Amino acid sequence: MGKARALMGCCFKEELEKVYCADFKVKLLDNKDKPVIINVNIGTTVKGAVDDLDLVIQTLEGCGFSHDRLYIHCDGALFGLMMPFVKRAPKVSFKKPIGSVSVSGHKFVGCPMPCGIQITRIDHINALSRNIEDLASRDATIMGSRNGHVPIFLWYTLNRKGYRGFQKEVQKCLRNAHYLKDRLKYAGISAMLNELSSTFVFERPQDEEFVRRWQLACQGNIAHVVVMPNVTIEMLNKFLDELVEKRSLWFQDGNCSPPCVALEIGADCCACHLHKVNN
Repeated sequence: MGKARALMGCCFKEELEKVYCADFKVKLLDNKDKPVIINVNIGTTVKGAVDDLDLVIQTLEGCGFSHDRLYIHCDGALFGLMMPFVKRAPKVSFKKPIGSVSVSGHKFVGCPMPCGIQITRIDHINALSRNIEDLASRDATIMGSRNGHVPIFLWYTLNRKGYRGFQKEVQKCLRNAHYLKDRLKYAGISAMLNELSSTFVFERPQDEEFVRRWQLACQGNIAHVVVMPNVTIEMLNKFLDELVEKRSLWFQDGNCSPPCVALEIGADCCACHLHKVNN
């Protein structure tokens, strides 16, 4: 629910971008006469937060919502295909009362064209499907068509890498993300890494040319790096060395100081002058 915040405007913890179920429960009890549609995030875009699916379901059931009065969609764009190989990650399964799951094929899998995979229950597919007379077939797609090359690329990659191949790539991504976090922390730079994610958040660089050169995605005072399988330790070292060197120039005269990002990533992760002393 990190992005959608549910139909009823549920609050969530800003520093983690994940469902805040105490507030969620209040909103549910205030709207018990209505059905509910929930978007559970399996890795938010900016901070990589993963909602606790089991806690969301437990909260819904505890508030008296039967399974026929709720719909849960699990948005696993990037992290959905990494999650099965991560210890302590929530288990997304149709044995639980979820309605659908989606993942991107062009992110972790690396399909050369943007694409997504939607998995849902047969009842929902039948509700959307219709017979196409001139094609002599039944169409179950949302848009009425699809790119025929995408399934071939996905099939090829899944078969070439296999379970072990994906497992190794996920472990490499997480290992490198933790390496990046430790190096930045050691350098005194505000940084945060969600436990289950390879998306790393840190204070926004002051130089827009640096941002463009490294193709950083920025939002307010923060930027993020998504550590993917193609990212090596050598690449990370080059990025880190350049960031530390540039940062020494940005703040050398004392007239400018590192931004406080406690609101965005939490006080424990902020290395501004105020929180550095307190931590």
